[in-house]
Amino acid sequence: MSTLPEIYAAKIAAGTLQADPAQEAILPQFERIRAELLKPVKKGWFRKATPEPVQGLYIWGGVGRGKSMLMDLFVDSLDVPVRRVHFHAFMQEIHEAMHKARKDGVADAIQPVAHAVSDSVRVLAFDEMQITDITDAMIVGRLFEHLFAAGTVVVTTSNRIPDNLYKDGLNRQLFLPFIDLIKQQMRVWELVSPTDYRQDRLSGNQVYFVQAGTEARAQITSIWQDLTGGDAEPLVLTVKGRQVELPAFRNGIARASFFDLCGKMLGPGDYLTIANSVKVLILEDIPQLSRHNFNEAKRFVTLIDALYEAKVRLICSARAEPEMLYVEGEGTFEFERTASRLREMQDADWGQDA
Repeated sequence: MSTLPEIYAAKIAAGTLQADPAQEAILPQFERIRAELLKPVKKGWFRKATPEPVQGLYIWGGVGRGKSMLMDLFVDSLDVPVRRVHFHAFMQEIHEAMHKARKDGVADAIQPVAHAVSDSVRVLAFDEMQITDITDAMIVGRLFEHLFAAGTVVVTTSNRIPDNLYKDGLNRQLFLPFIDLIKQQMRVWELVSPTDYRQDRLSGNQVYFVQAGTEARAQITSIWQDLTGGDAEPLVLTVKGRQVELPAFRNGIARASFFDLCGKMLGPGDYLTIANSVKVLILEDIPQLSRHNFNEAKRFVTLIDALYEAKVRLICSARAEPEMLYVEGEGTFEFERTASRLREMQDADWGQDA
């Protein structure tokens, strides 16, 4: 079986990857974990054996540096049960499972839920670990204590150093033991690459398409394939007990239609959650806006504001240029700011410092 450095070198030789010293430097950490996982688990006489603890990996760094690509290589190389999942989606599943356990009369819901996870996988590979919700912050410590005790190996990417997780959050002092747990159970590694590969892929390319129908869809699909390089799954976000679904999501990149996000009764909180959960949004089929779809237009304005403030890269197809999207009806003056932001977000350097 090839090692991770060998797999990486083969892809460079094939021309599918560009050599990057910062990425090459972290490969031995992935290989260390992979080699440890290949060792047989010692059997106990009277009970199920707990695997020897393997120190995981916490990779943090800027957007587009190759964290998700390296995770892909690592996960594809494993021969043990592994689950690759966005951290936000995983925590929502945990909350739902705990809610069910409580309805079934379980006093301490974390323990059986954690056992169910550790029984099903050997490795958890998370995309984008970040904690913004107090309900997540209050349970992650105990949850991950159980997972680590059961021998579950955790590898995660993040844009934040562990010490900045849940920064300025409510009751943060109760969260601090989880940061200590991360440092004990996972090696923390900053991926410092001068190249933003995601930005490079988009730099100089068209990101706002006025063509309608199949032509624009084909061009956007080409961009989607280039950025994601793999199959996508829906990302379901829970906002105040309601579910907001992005139909396609992979490696921080989401794809949805105008109707998915603006044709439904979503509000500012929903759009802020979306903006904090994605790095690139592909939004298709923006219609001509007017007094006839005023509510949808208002939601679109709110969505663009949230994406703009969060420095999310936007790729979209629309019926008209930004200045001509909303030309009649109440709110046309206010829409001028949205049109201006849509123009600014087409700039090649947009979101580069996010």
